Amino acid sequence: MNFFRGVMGGQAAGPQPSGAETIQKLCDRVASSTLLEDRRDAVRALKSLSKKYRMEVGTQAMDHLINILQTDRSDSEILGYALDTLYNIICNDEEEEQDENAQKQADDLGAQFTDKFIQDPEHITLLLTLLEEFDFHVRWPGVKLLTALLKNQGVQVQGIILVSPMGVSRLMDLLADSREVIRNDGLLLLQQLTKGNAAIQKIVAFENAFERLLDIITEEGSSDGGIVVEDCLLLLLNLLKNNSSNQNFFKEGSYIQRMKPWFEVGDDNAGWSAQKVTNLHLMLQLVRVMVSPVNSPGATASCQKSMYQCDLLQQLCTILMATGVPADILTETINTVSEVIRGSQVNQDYFASVNAPSNPPRPAIVVLLMSMVNERQPFVLRCAVLYCFQCFLYKNQKGQGEIVATLLPSTIDANSISAGQLLCGGLFSADSLSNWCAAVALAHALQDNLTQKEQLLRVQLATSLGKPPVSLLQQCTNILSQGDKIVRQGSKVQTRVGLLMLLCTWISNCPIAVTHFLHNQENVPFLTAQISENLGEDERLVQGLCALLLGICIYYNDNSLENYTKEKLKQLIEKRIGKENFVEKLGFITKHELYSRAAQKPQPVFPSPEQMLFDHEFTKLVKELEGVITKAVHKSTEEEKKEEEVKKTLEQHDNIVTQYKELIREQDAQIQELKEQVASMTSQNEQMQTTVTQQLSQIQQHKDQYNILKLKLGKENQSQSSSQGDGSQMNGLQTEELSQLREEVEELRKQHSLLQTQLGDKDALINTLKSGASQTADGPAGGSDNTELLQELEALRNQVQSQSTEITQLKTERQDLLRKAEAGSSDTAVPTSDGSLDGAKMAELEGRLTAQTSETQRLEEEVKRLSESRAELEQQLASSTSTVAILQTEKTKLQTEVQESKKEQDDLLMLLADQDQKIHNLKQRLKDLGETVEDEDDLDARDQTDDDDEEDEDED
Repeated sequence: MNFFRGVMGGQAAGPQPSGAETIQKLCDRVASSTLLEDRRDAVRALKSLSKKYRMEVGTQAMDHLINILQTDRSDSEILGYALDTLYNIICNDEEEEQDENAQKQADDLGAQFTDKFIQDPEHITLLLTLLEEFDFHVRWPGVKLLTALLKNQGVQVQGIILVSPMGVSRLMDLLADSREVIRNDGLLLLQQLTKGNAAIQKIVAFENAFERLLDIITEEGSSDGGIVVEDCLLLLLNLLKNNSSNQNFFKEGSYIQRMKPWFEVGDDNAGWSAQKVTNLHLMLQLVRVMVSPVNSPGATASCQKSMYQCDLLQQLCTILMATGVPADILTETINTVSEVIRGSQVNQDYFASVNAPSNPPRPAIVVLLMSMVNERQPFVLRCAVLYCFQCFLYKNQKGQGEIVATLLPSTIDANSISAGQLLCGGLFSADSLSNWCAAVALAHALQDNLTQKEQLLRVQLATSLGKPPVSLLQQCTNILSQGDKIVRQGSKVQTRVGLLMLLCTWISNCPIAVTHFLHNQENVPFLTAQISENLGEDERLVQGLCALLLGICIYYNDNSLENYTKEKLKQLIEKRIGKENFVEKLGFITKHELYSRAAQKPQPVFPSPEQMLFDHEFTKLVKELEGVITKAVHKSTEEEKKEEEVKKTLEQHDNIVTQYKELIREQDAQIQELKEQVASMTSQNEQMQTTVTQQLSQIQQHKDQYNILKLKLGKENQSQSSSQGDGSQMNGLQTEELSQLREEVEELRKQHSLLQTQLGDKDALINTLKSGASQTADGPAGGSDNTELLQELEALRNQVQSQSTEITQLKTERQDLLRKAEAGSSDTAVPTSDGSLDGAKMAELEGRLTAQTSETQRLEEEVKRLSESRAELEQQLASSTSTVAILQTEKTKLQTEVQESKKEQDDLLMLLADQDQKIHNLKQRLKDLGETVEDEDDLDARDQTDDDDEEDEDED
């Protein structure tokens, strides 16, 4: 034990051993001791020496320490000492007292020991296994050691952990540890683990990392939390930045909605702590990661929509308009709002409606532009406002129109400050940075918007009292070319570059603006003079932009000005400048060192105001126009004529193709209409067939009911007759006598009716004879005929009288028979003791007979009605059958017409294919001849532009 006392600081007799010797002895003791206590004391001693003698302990003891980790797993204390010792020799502690060389040597030493440790991947696997131990003295140093290894050799360690079974999952368990020290160091470990490795980032995300981290941020107080919140945010940034899969998982998991409470700041924003500023800055960066312009457009648009729906954008705008917010947070908030609204029409419309809490309220855009053109505001804030304005106008033609409208004479309000007034004020102020920012902002109001380019030509400016107003285009060119004071302002490169970029954007793809620009006789001489001069290095960019502006005047020239046609401008370049010199000066733009930096991303980020020269959208315009302008300048008159002829030929072919396309569209519409008619008739046919089927079933039901009624009627008649027979026998009546009496009465009735008929006929004959006698009374032979007629008439009268007498006798006999029948029934009823009862039964039977007779008549009428209904249904069935036959005929006819239309369409398509092949061959021949052949869309756009130009000229 004397040896350990010497090592631990006790006084030992004799000369003291050196540090290397002591470490060697301790290593021997670790390797050879059989008692666990001796090995533990030796490892504790190595830990105490590991910081002072880092090199010696690392070179001599590392293998022994790793062996301890493998063999002494049962003792947590010795494991903790061994892990702490390994951490001390691998970790590169940054000490303020060390100079740069010493720190570099320490870093190299840590990297060497890390390489030695990870030579065997099993060591990392062993370390991951030890992290499963719950003992604090094992788990905490293990977390720190693995973090140090990742810092020194992150890529190699990441690869080992990635292939280790459940390696990442074991590390994710650290976030659930109840001991805050281990959880917080676990956050640092995961930060190092997820740096630059998309595969590990995905695994961590799908291990429910987002849920756990957001819970920790909420528990720690969100933006008011401490360093732990900052670590969680840094880890979230690692997981989401440039990882589309995790971004989509974050959005789909509705985690964007959980970010809204982070930005709920109160009215009293004084006294923000440095940690709160850091936390909120990271939170804003996290929002920007989700809507960054470098993400896919679909993912960005989806996140922008979610941020608007959950009121996150509204919350950011509240911070934007709040007072007392630190400048760096305000700047980052402006940048964040910019990317949340960029390219999203809904978000842009909402931002346009936001008002600042001032009296009177002003739109947020106006307040931000006031900061942009104010030279006393911080440079980064002015850049952020410019970026916000650019994002507001990006793919927002409605917003562009609103901005340009504030400059037009009809909409200017003298009592309020508008965005257009601020831009004009900045454009012509004495501050070159304001000039540049205003010019770029106004150029974005015209980007890809031909209508607003033409509208801006109407803007008139009052330069001074007593002088007529000049157009905005004229004033911009005046700044470049005329006036003592204006020249002093324009001599600044930044101002001139901004104005030239505005003019290039304005007149590109707008022949009317080109004509207005060339109408000023001083513009072309100024541009040629600037291009042809040999100026210094600083002026090269201005020369290149002047060459670009002149090239745009050639390429988009409609030859409406006789003095400045395409051909005359090219001749001017050839005489005054030279084509090769012109192309060389044009190339100065893309060769500038700041051009490539601006082309990388939309956000204007510049180290200093002097380097603020290029705009991102303008670099895209230069890339698009540089090649076509070079070709346009080098083309000869003959080549242009040939190209025009080819264009005319192509236009003719395009017209033919268009006609065929329209014909095909019409035929397609007809075919579609016929198909719809066929489908409609088919459905009607099916409905009619269904109706016929239903009617047939109803007819069958009626037949069944009719048969049932017939059966019922027959049974009731049989029962009725049997009941009547029984009743007559019961009453003692003679059925035969009653039937004979009834027959005789019926016979007398018939004879009476016959006699009445004969009597009517005789009366009619008498009347006829009387009329005939009156007509022939004056004739010569009328006397003898009259006598005969009278005799016949008298005989007829006698016959009628005898018949009347006979009728009277028959009536008398009928009455006698009836009296006899009544007397017989009364005589028969007297002897019976129940005479009254029998009379009642007889009356009841007579009543039942009457009821049955009426029921029979009703049933006959029902049968008659059913027969009529059946005849009607049969008639409807015949009509439906004829309708179905007609529909089938029409369907066959329509199918024939469809086949004929398809055949005609195929013939037209073959003809169209032949025409397209001819056009393709012509275009190929032109390309072989070195000509530039424009596509159909370009020709359509040019035709549209030419038509608009002609209409505007007519109006002028």
